[in-house]
Amino acid sequence: MKLTKSNAKTWWYAALIRAIRSMAQSAVAAIGATALITEVDWVVVGSTAAMTGVLSILNSIATGLPEVPETSNE
Repeated sequence: MKLTKSNAKTWWYAALIRAIRSMAQSAVAAIGATALITEVDWVVVGSTAAMTGVLSILNSIATGLPEVPETSNE
């Protein structure tokens, strides 16, 4: 897909929504890996979620987003 001014905002919005959802899922998994809420290492949860967000954006750049339609140069 060729990113143009007209679809750049849509692409970034879709990529950020996807990244936020991925971050929430990884945070839930990291929290769920502990037995008690008092044993949660919040630094690990935060860094795991942040890394997931970065990886999600990079994956969206590499593979594209099905939410954003392809544009043609015709």
